[in-house]
Amino acid sequence: MNVRPAMTALLSADLYGITSEEHSMGRRNVEVVSLMIEAGIKVVQYREKYKNMAEKYSECIELREITRQAGVAFIVNDYVDLAIMVDADGVHVGQDDLPVNRIRELVGQHMIIGLSTHSPEQARAATEMGVDYIGVGPVFATATKKDVCSPVGLGYLDYVVKNINIPFVAIGGIKEHNIDQVTGRGAHCVAMVTEIVGAEDIPAKVNRIRSILKGESTFR
Repeated sequence: MNVRPAMTALLSADLYGITSEEHSMGRRNVEVVSLMIEAGIKVVQYREKYKNMAEKYSECIELREITRQAGVAFIVNDYVDLAIMVDADGVHVGQDDLPVNRIRELVGQHMIIGLSTHSPEQARAATEMGVDYIGVGPVFATATKKDVCSPVGLGYLDYVVKNINIPFVAIGGIKEHNIDQVTGRGAHCVAMVTEIVGAEDIPAKVNRIRSILKGESTFR
C-alpha cells in the first residue's frame, strides 16, 4: 500500500505546528501559518476551541489552500465533519472524542488519524485501534489548553520510545529551553504551540530551535 503524503510529511517532520490565535500576538491564524510554512514546518494542526463553527470553517478553507500549495500536511483538531468538509489531510482527536473506528468509517483510508494519549494503557490501545500516530503528553505543565490533564512527565515518553511502534508527536509545555530533554530521549517530532505562535519572529524562532535539535547550539 502506498504511503499517504500526509504520513510522509509527518514521518519526516521535526516540528509539528499547532494554531492558537489567542497566543499569536494579535496575528490571524492565516498569517501565523504562512510564517510557519516559510520556516519550513511541514505539518500544521488547526486547533481553535473558542470560535464558532462558521469562523472555523472559513479559516480552514484558507489554511487548506495555503498548506496544499506549499505541500504541507493539514490536520484538523477534534472536528471530523470540518476535516471532511475542507478536505484536510487528517484529523486529531482526544480520549473523550468520537471512537476511532467510527471516525475511520467517516474519513476513509486517505485521511490520517491522530489520537492524544496520556498513559501506557492508552498508547497500547491506540495501536490496536489502528490510529496512524499518537500524541504523547503533556510532557511538561502547559496552560495552552484549559482542560488539559496533569503532566505525564518524561517517564511516559520513555515508555513510548521503547514500546510503541507507530509514529508519535511529543507535546505539552515544550519550549526552546527544554526541547533537548525531549528529543534526547528519542522523540523525533515535537509539537510546540505558544513557543512558536507567540514568537515575535516565527522563522527566527524555528531556526533557533532547529539549531538546538541539530546540536549546533544550546539554549541561553
